[in-house]
Amino acid sequence: MNTITESIRYIDNAKEILREKAQKEDGYYKDKKYVKIAGHTAYLGVLYALDSLLGDKKKGRKSVEWYKTELTKMDKKVTNLFDSVYDTLHLSLGYDGNPDAEVAQIAIKRAEQIISWVGTRLN
Repeated sequence: MNTITESIRYIDNAKEILREKAQKEDGYYKDKKYVKIAGHTAYLGVLYALDSLLGDKKKGRKSVEWYKTELTKMDKKVTNLFDSVYDTLHLSLGYDGNPDAEVAQIAIKRAEQIISWVGTRLN
């Protein structure tokens, strides 16, 4: 399966989790468990795309700092997008379960922008 297609599948799964399981009411999700799952799922989609573009790290595990360093070498604007995605998808949604539906929507939009950017670099 194509890297971008697979990355988009992660994003679509995250959207589905939010839509079908997180129980949105008055602009907020009621079930933090599913907000967290959706946040992690979407973030993994971004990392999957970035890994296909950036390749392997020489030693040890990849860290947020490693991704930022590698992205800064290529495009500083994308580094800002990645900062936003890390903060909102991974930390705010994925760990804290932030119930604000608007925050989730913006974070997923940023994730899609990064995946699209990777797609233009891979073609």
